[in-house]
Amino acid sequence: MDLNINTLFAVPFGEARLAGSERLNRELEELFLARENEENRNPTPSHIPQSETFESRFNLFRWPDACVQELRRFVLDAVARTVVATTTLKPHDITGLKFHNHTWFHVTRYAGSFVAHNHPLASWSAVYCVRAGEPVAAHPGSGILRFLDTRQGAASYVDPANRTLRPPFALKPLELRLDEGQVVVFPSYVFHEVAPFYGPDRRITVASNCWFE
Repeated sequence: MDLNINTLFAVPFGEARLAGSERLNRELEELFLARENEENRNPTPSHIPQSETFESRFNLFRWPDACVQELRRFVLDAVARTVVATTTLKPHDITGLKFHNHTWFHVTRYAGSFVAHNHPLASWSAVYCVRAGEPVAAHPGSGILRFLDTRQGAASYVDPANRTLRPPFALKPLELRLDEGQVVVFPSYVFHEVAPFYGPDRRITVASNCWFE
């Protein structure tokens, strides 16, 4: 019997790494820590703010600082390349569209986390890692970026015949420990969360929501 297995309802994820990102990341960290204040804090958070996690306003990529503009080029290029790789659009189609974004940074300290959420007013989202934070042996899930399964009810019944499904069919979330200089691009409808960070230092990321006209 010929049996075909098709991957349907798949969720595309883009991933790229910025070569030699150490210098840029240190410049970004210094800038973000200097501007981690009430003037730059997001005044309308969509969640109950934590004292352990600072969330900036959504205008980061409008800052004129050279390091921010360098990051902007890298992140938005990663988003555009993901769109071209996963849709029927060609590079020249992308250049003809108006590219919008809201972009902000997070500084997370001990026990800081972020609740599960998605971004329903955008089509593509991205997360870039400026500082991963020190790993903690006693808390292997510290600071994990977790993407929740988009297939509602998929794990409502688990038995030996579906418990060990191979990726991308597995009935479990996608958990990523971001590396410094790594960007992940994903559809904005995907719910995601950040597990509590228990490192002795801090975890710094940049998030961007993108939409096109």
